[in-house]
Amino acid sequence: MSYQSSTPLINVELDANCLTIEFNRPNALNALRPEMLSEAARLVEQANADADVMVIVLRGAGRAFSAGVDLKVLQGIEPQGGIIGNVFDEPAAQLAAAIRDTGVPVIARAVGACFTGALEVALHCDFVYTPHSTKFGAPHTKFGLRPTWGMSQTLSRAVGQRRARELSFTAKIFTGAQAFEWGIANDSFETPEALDEALAATCAQITANSPEAVAAMKDLYRLAENEDGIRASLKAETSSQYSISDTEERLSAF
Repeated sequence: MSYQSSTPLINVELDANCLTIEFNRPNALNALRPEMLSEAARLVEQANADADVMVIVLRGAGRAFSAGVDLKVLQGIEPQGGIIGNVFDEPAAQLAAAIRDTGVPVIARAVGACFTGALEVALHCDFVYTPHSTKFGAPHTKFGLRPTWGMSQTLSRAVGQRRARELSFTAKIFTGAQAFEWGIANDSFETPEALDEALAATCAQITANSPEAVAAMKDLYRLAENEDGIRASLKAETSSQYSISDTEERLSAF
């Protein structure tokens, strides 16, 4: 099966049973646009039906995984209750579902920057690898926003309720080393080069195993973490109503 991206904002390559999907806006720190999310989701869904793909790596071109959503896309959109609407939420939900539903392990290579929506995407992945120096953050509250891509479930499951509340309420920035210490990342590394060496070894270990057994294990882990709760939260985050009146003002000041 061959892989081609329908947008220049996504690169894709299949090599040795590993499919690499790359956000390709390096000059904008790979700030996410809706078409990037939907195309990444389509490629993950395609890979799920391809026996030649045994592991997926999600990464960013250049020096960042992603700085989060491209706020320019939101110009002219009036936020309602801290929600920016379906322009991002629908393709983000598609990508989250594709990552969680595929039987293929998905690894996020979180280098440089991983903020807001990018962190939400990474949290849906099976593994997160990062250098010590990567900057992470969930600054939704700084902009008068609230998460709508499942973070209320995924972040707290990764770091625990108290740490998740601290990170969300303060909008603090933290490092890749802290992401590893707190449970967001599987491992952190001195350099991107060291990360890539470990990532290649991990991919080789996964592809040496039975893909059907790996898919079964992924499905069983979904059951163990109460996947229904995460899916319900994705719906609840978008359907719950809150009075947040300063979103537009805060976004315009950025």
